Amino acid sequence: MGIRLSVVLAVVCLSCAEFEPAGPADDKILDGPVEGLSSAENLLFIRGDIAFNDEVFTTKNGLGPLFVATSCGTCHPGDGKGHPFTTLTRFGQTDATGNSFLDRGGPQLQHRAIPGFTPEKIPPSATFTRLMPPANTGLGFLDAVEDAAILTLADPNDLDGNGISGVPNWVTVKNYLTLRPNSVPQAGKYIGRFGKKGATYDLLQQTATAYNEDIGIASSYEPIDTYTGLEIESEISNQTILDVVFYLKTLKAPVPRSQGEMEILAGKQIFTAVGCGGCHTQQLTTGKSRIAALSQKTFFPYTDLLLHDMGPGLDDGYTEGSATTAEWRTPPLWGLGLARNSQGGNHFLLHDGRAKSMEEAILLHGGEATASRNTFLARTETERKQLIRFLESL
Repeated sequence: MGIRLSVVLAVVCLSCAEFEPAGPADDKILDGPVEGLSSAENLLFIRGDIAFNDEVFTTKNGLGPLFVATSCGTCHPGDGKGHPFTTLTRFGQTDATGNSFLDRGGPQLQHRAIPGFTPEKIPPSATFTRLMPPANTGLGFLDAVEDAAILTLADPNDLDGNGISGVPNWVTVKNYLTLRPNSVPQAGKYIGRFGKKGATYDLLQQTATAYNEDIGIASSYEPIDTYTGLEIESEISNQTILDVVFYLKTLKAPVPRSQGEMEILAGKQIFTAVGCGGCHTQQLTTGKSRIAALSQKTFFPYTDLLLHDMGPGLDDGYTEGSATTAEWRTPPLWGLGLARNSQGGNHFLLHDGRAKSMEEAILLHGGEATASRNTFLARTETERKQLIRFLESL
């Protein structure tokens, strides 16, 4: 009797499964783990996913007193780009000498506060910029690229004469960080690769700083109270921080779509012909990684992880590390076609979301990208649409 009942239940479950709606295709979403994780690694990924997307902070578990958001997922819905409502404001540094407003709340504006506290305001005379939260996917691949590979792409003196002179952002490494194997220092500083200016060394720094400056959560890595600037006890465990770091490292790379379509193939050829690939390098390879799924892998992010001068139109008067105020790290283009999913169905592109379409973003390129922008403008309307179609497929 028991066996017969089990069979009936199994049939019922299978029948129900046939009517369940299928989940979204892998190339339609940004979240999900990279292929090849072990069972133990998948559990770590799930723990980090829960901490990143499900945990909401209140005054009961350490929020504030000054903050920007109440959770990580607030600024990165579905691990995608942020929205103008979730942009971050950073202020107080105009050159490589450092931030002169650290005693007045810099470098990040916390514009919200728990009851009884006053939100920050940008101090008079401080230069500032608004930064759109980026998509999170594929970060582990970028993290695992060796310094030597990035330096190979750099051309600080434009020796090839193409008008493009990418340079790394050389940053001071915080004392709680572990240097990457084969790191290449310059005057005691190291290559930053995360953030709009490439001013963040690795994903541990990115995570610990975001908890502290975005949510007001102190950790052993960043044990600072955002209101007083004083050191306080940790409000979050190291394990939770490390779980989130592992989650960010092992989010899958965006999956491109419809790569065999003639329009997209034509657009890819135009992308190369107009010179976009001079900064948006199609292919990179990781070095050895403790996470086997990320070790010595070739991937296609469309970035060189270098800084480029984008001209006066995108010069916001603020910088970090060794970058100038007009220099920006080449943003990866992978996942660009899915950006609207997390932006309310609209595009908010470039570092501050000012561009409302891919074509507008291209037209706002200046500085080292001027020649590519002008070549794009000289193309026929059909060719320009093909290039945009290619970008939408990434």
